[in-house]
Amino acid sequence: MDTMRDRFAPVVSRLLDEDPRVAVVLAEIGKDAFHDAITRHPERVINVGIREQLLVGAAAGMALTGLRPVVHTFASFLVERPFEQVKLDFGHQGTGAVLVSAAASFDWPAGGFTHMAPGDVALMDTLDGWTVHVPGHPDEAETLLRHAVAAGDDRVYVRLSVQSNQRALPVDGERFMTVREGRAGVVIAVGPLLDAVLEATQGMDVTVLYATTVRPFDAAGLRRAAGAAGTDVVLVEPYLAGTSTAAANDALADLPHRVLGLGVGRRELRRYGTVEEHTAAHGLDARSLRERIGGFLGARAGV
Repeated sequence: MDTMRDRFAPVVSRLLDEDPRVAVVLAEIGKDAFHDAITRHPERVINVGIREQLLVGAAAGMALTGLRPVVHTFASFLVERPFEQVKLDFGHQGTGAVLVSAAASFDWPAGGFTHMAPGDVALMDTLDGWTVHVPGHPDEAETLLRHAVAAGDDRVYVRLSVQSNQRALPVDGERFMTVREGRAGVVIAVGPLLDAVLEATQGMDVTVLYATTVRPFDAAGLRRAAGAAGTDVVLVEPYLAGTSTAAANDALADLPHRVLGLGVGRRELRRYGTVEEHTAAHGLDARSLRERIGGFLGARAGV
């Protein structure tokens, strides 16, 4: 199966052909995948070199001219390094773009911590007006990319990963999807962690919600699920643990509730290892998740 990033360039190249507003801005990374698109649209596919602040500033300038820029590099270079430009050139200037990242939290362990960005969604969450998509399958990535590019002048962040669920679901770019229903708690699985959550909660009397659009947070969807399953909520996110606990707390603010946030820990793992070893070390494999979710929900969940 191809990866989300494998799908990215062909999809956006087709959008370049279909929509004269679409532009692509790169910072060296990923340029080879756009070779044919550069030949066809040299004025709308721009490689600024290894200059991430310029990457964002150039894209914002293009947006001011009426273009719809798609901006791509690794998450650490797209969100963290040029964060001031993301904050000012898009937010303060009132412009929009589609930021599309790769490498996620630890997709390329050999690259070391410079190429990891478990805090990217939490950082974007400090800014106003951003939609954040976290697909869990290449087909979902294609759907959400098309949603993002078509979203007028909105500010959208699409987080791609090499990690993937086995099958795609019909995501709509807005709401959480109910995958399993139960009566002893709600588990929200974000993006590529759905398969691990379903395996971890097998036999548990819990509702599992699938989230591929995490901002805006689907508060209404969580409240509906909690109405039947109760207000014990576990969030399982493929980035910094606790990133969405405040959003879940706000959704249930008028109800007695408990929220457990699971995700990537703050402690830096300094041995490169593999993606699977990082997943297990952060307690995001199915076995660890079962222990942690079961320990939180207890006997009511049938653990």
